[in-house]
Amino acid sequence: MKKILILLFVSLLIISNSNAESFSSALSKAFKNNSELNAERENINVSEQELKISQGNYLPTLTLSGSKSQEDTNKLTNQSGSNATINDVNPTTKSISISQTLIDFGRGAELSKSKIGLELAKAKLLKKEQDILYKTTEAYTGLVLANEKLNINKDNVELLNRQVETDQIRVERGLITLSDASQSESSLAGAQANLIQAENELLTSKLNYENIIGSLNDHKSLNKKSITVYPLPESLNSAIKLSKKNNPDLIIAQLEYEQAKRDKTIAKSDLAPTANLSLERSYSDDLSATYDEREKDTLKATVTWPFYSGGKNLASLNKSSSLETRSRLILDSVTKQNQTNVASAWSNYQSNKSLLNSVQAQVRAAEIANEGIAAEYNSGAGRTTLEVIQSNSLLLNAQISLANSERNYILSQFNLLKSIGLLHSEYLKIN
Repeated sequence: MKKILILLFVSLLIISNSNAESFSSALSKAFKNNSELNAERENINVSEQELKISQGNYLPTLTLSGSKSQEDTNKLTNQSGSNATINDVNPTTKSISISQTLIDFGRGAELSKSKIGLELAKAKLLKKEQDILYKTTEAYTGLVLANEKLNINKDNVELLNRQVETDQIRVERGLITLSDASQSESSLAGAQANLIQAENELLTSKLNYENIIGSLNDHKSLNKKSITVYPLPESLNSAIKLSKKNNPDLIIAQLEYEQAKRDKTIAKSDLAPTANLSLERSYSDDLSATYDEREKDTLKATVTWPFYSGGKNLASLNKSSSLETRSRLILDSVTKQNQTNVASAWSNYQSNKSLLNSVQAQVRAAEIANEGIAAEYNSGAGRTTLEVIQSNSLLLNAQISLANSERNYILSQFNLLKSIGLLHSEYLKIN
């Protein structure tokens, strides 16, 4: 019987662990299913089609056409002037033409812009991916924190309930006064209010989790120990160097500047001539023609030069020049801001790392002090109810500070990765 119970316990433990929502599984779920991220992925398809459209401008155009009509003619005059009557004439026209653009100064710029557009779409997808993965980290650690704070407050309420019961007994025995006992009752009321607040925070955190990541059956299944610590740069200088190559904001600003330069080239091309060559073969049996049937081959070269368009083309060129300057200035600003953001993220990471060590020491000291004061109080060594309550309060605050510090330390690491541009599926090894 004992063996059966052990096996049953082990089985339940395995099932419970299998249902646990690890941090990596949460990242993977958000990466695959987040609607914002999937919407951004569609932009890749759009940019690929735009590139194909631009590439198509370099290829010849083949056109097929045909027509057939019915004419009821009662009276006609032929070439000799005599009258003729022909009924139910059905003229037919068929043609095939092929044309090729020979000269178009904007065509190359359009193709180059489309190629840049595809890279720009990829960079924007990377930016969105970083945003979603960071929000996922916030949601996961936020729900873990809310659950920890709930448990801490539950333990505190239970502790103060026992304290109130103990104080009532001590009042009855004349060991403490009624005012001493009222202090623990007051603390219990405050702890119950904090517990209600913690429950509300847990509900809000769970809703945020499901909004970003997806449905969750049991918030207790989250495992803080599953949060992976990813490699970080060893220095601020190395972090800045990495960000110059990987930060999506910087990449986007650079690509938008390159697109603006291509737009200026396209605007210039609107003032330049274009040349086109076409070949057409046509067949017709039109009654109005000199011959009943005729075939015709036409080779045509066309040169178009927009000599004057009411100043629109010149205005478009001036506009594109201003937009190019604007994009360059934005790039300069983003480059400077990038260094500031990386430095801030690095400083925040270092501060949270030091703060975590300090709070951990604070919790250990508060635990030792609380155990000592509680033991002295229970043994009648002169400790008052107020001292016990204050000691419990200090320990409670230290435990909550530790939970907050642990989360802030984790977030500071992922924020540093985000500022560098490494908070993506490949670096995090998300399947």
